[in-house]
Amino acid sequence: MRDDAAVYDASVVTRLRAAGCVFAEDEAAVLLAAARSPAELDALVERRTAGEPLEQVVGWAEFAGQRILVDPGVFVPRRRSEFLVQIAIGLGRSRMGGGSAIPVVVDLCCGTGALGLAVAVGLTVSGNADGGPKASAAGTVSPKPGQVELHAADLDPAAVACARRNVEPVGGHVYIGDLFAPLPDRLRGRVDILICNAPYVPTGDVAFLPAEARDHEPLVALDGGLDGLAVLRRAASGAPPWLAAGGALLVETSDRQAAEMAAAMAAAGLRPVIHTDEDTAATVVTGRTANS
Repeated sequence: MRDDAAVYDASVVTRLRAAGCVFAEDEAAVLLAAARSPAELDALVERRTAGEPLEQVVGWAEFAGQRILVDPGVFVPRRRSEFLVQIAIGLGRSRMGGGSAIPVVVDLCCGTGALGLAVAVGLTVSGNADGGPKASAAGTVSPKPGQVELHAADLDPAAVACARRNVEPVGGHVYIGDLFAPLPDRLRGRVDILICNAPYVPTGDVAFLPAEARDHEPLVALDGGLDGLAVLRRAASGAPPWLAAGGALLVETSDRQAAEMAAAMAAAGLRPVIHTDEDTAATVVTGRTANS
């Protein structure tokens, strides 16, 4: 197959362009690398040109420097969410420097588990002083035992199965259920970093999402209710009993929803801060508990 790579590349790019793929050359390179035979390449290209997300077609996504396994029908981690990961790592590092030697990270509405995993890896890298992180078989970096305690949960069985493939090999725990319901009671009052990457698209706007999201990702991961904040409000109101002193809840919203989300966090007794990233147009709202 490699002897004819140029021919396959040209034909793949042509097919992808005809299907409306904006980054046809880049996607062709990924598909060519993933295929083990011309027949498999044709099958992968057919799935992609039919509208299936590239990450589901090849079975992985690049996210925050990690290769995250992605199963068909599971929400694909968005690159803009790397901004939330950066903020979470910063908060976690300050916690570690302040005496919280083993930060507890919880990732609700976890999907593939990408965000929680990336945060745990970031904290592991910052905490390693003996030669750096250790790679796992899944292509991720494995937090050292006793360095980061990672938990994740989702109510979608397909997402939970996928998250387990990403999170459990690095020592994390994955649960199935709605928001805080499946978490073990021993985590109450101990969570340093609480991520809730819940859907924030208003119900009326779901129809206007790209077809690859509407047709190939679960509605529960896209529809945030009437104004998009239904799940996130519940996360804010339920977070305080789970957070440690000085712990933080982090959520992603649109810029127009940020003020209302901050108000919801304040109503729950958290101290909100709105963070924006102009490069990715990402908006993250954090809410912290008092230090004591």
